[in-house]
Amino acid sequence: MAAPEEPELSQAQTEKLLQFQDLTGLESMEQCRRTLEQHNWNIEAAVQDRLNEQEGVPSVFNPPPSRPLQVNTADHRVYSYIVSRPQPRGLIGWSYYLIMLPFRFTYYTLLDIFRFALRFVRPDPRGRVTDPVGDVVSFIHSFEEKYGQSHPVFYQGTYSQALNDAKRELRYLLVYLHGEDHQDTDEFCRATLCTEEVVTFLNTQMLFWACSTSKPEGYRVSQALRENTYPFLAMIMLKDRKMTVVGRLEGVIQPEDFINQLTFIMDANQTHLMSERMEREERSQTQVLRQQQDEAYLASLLADQEKDRKKREEEDQVRQEEEKVRQSALDEERRRQNLEEEKERKSECLPPEPPADDPESVKIVFKLPNDTRVERRFLFGQSLTVIYDFLFSLKESPEKFQIITNFPRRVLPCLPTEEQPNPPTLKEAGLSRSEVLFVQDLTED
Repeated sequence: MAAPEEPELSQAQTEKLLQFQDLTGLESMEQCRRTLEQHNWNIEAAVQDRLNEQEGVPSVFNPPPSRPLQVNTADHRVYSYIVSRPQPRGLIGWSYYLIMLPFRFTYYTLLDIFRFALRFVRPDPRGRVTDPVGDVVSFIHSFEEKYGQSHPVFYQGTYSQALNDAKRELRYLLVYLHGEDHQDTDEFCRATLCTEEVVTFLNTQMLFWACSTSKPEGYRVSQALRENTYPFLAMIMLKDRKMTVVGRLEGVIQPEDFINQLTFIMDANQTHLMSERMEREERSQTQVLRQQQDEAYLASLLADQEKDRKKREEEDQVRQEEEKVRQSALDEERRRQNLEEEKERKSECLPPEPPADDPESVKIVFKLPNDTRVERRFLFGQSLTVIYDFLFSLKESPEKFQIITNFPRRVLPCLPTEEQPNPPTLKEAGLSRSEVLFVQDLTED
């Protein structure tokens, strides 16, 4: 059985499909189409979820899942810089270290056993992230209460949102995981993180996201980045189209060394960032070129449609003119036929011509507009209408005319009017036994 054919795409869907392919770099058009169909052709949601799929981070369009966030941390080229705690010096230092060693070992061992056993009784509440933004904001407030307002600008959003912004803006993202119970945390925050030179450097060079591991959001990120000790910082950037950890800094680092290490990581990965920027610029130019081509095609299509419209209008106008001429010819033919029928009817209704020796007869000679002469006899008692009907029945006579006497010149009232509904007789009109009357053509008037 043949597979069902895919429904055809509309022009808007085709444009979204090509735009989605440009933004994500996917080669398979079928995969692009499936992704867009899953998101009801919402290109913003589809692109965001595709980027999150590449990074292993949750979408900003949906609530974050309970699984740990993932960033590419398996790259063997990740730069790691670990600062160990200083060894004790002198007899007093070693003596204090050896005396406290059993107590520290016992304390941390019992603490780990207690935490391990507690997990069987009560699950770790940090495993459920219900308010990631609230976790970050709460950490920032507690940090400011303890260390003051002089600190790098914290990104006030979730870890996923910070990753997305860093990727969109092609910037470095520095992640700081704050271990509240660790013995080196206070020293690092006061002596390094909050110093003026470090604050200036971080604010001008990268995005800075931080959260306490005692918060669900910070704990989840610590699971994703797999830190070893505190203080812990990870440098993340877009590399090979994936958000990748390119540097890890662990332990107490002095301000100058801290800036040097971050600068080294940035310099080492600058080529990758430049490559991503060039590739994105190429995609942008390709998209602009394609948009220009689409606009040119649309303009050409509109021009062709306008040309076709004008051509149809001209053809319609020609047809209307032809129809008007044809209708006019039909009307003229119908009018002429009616005129001929009327002439024939008038001719049939004329009274017979009286004989020449009839004392009541009147001999009238009519001069027509075409210079022809017509002669006929009428009776004095007949109406002038009979004279008009006789002339009207002639083929040579015009369609509209009036009858005029020569001396004195006057128009005979042959047709009824409102003032004179019954035209006068020949005798009443003052005609003699022999008359010459002129027929004046009124058709053009």
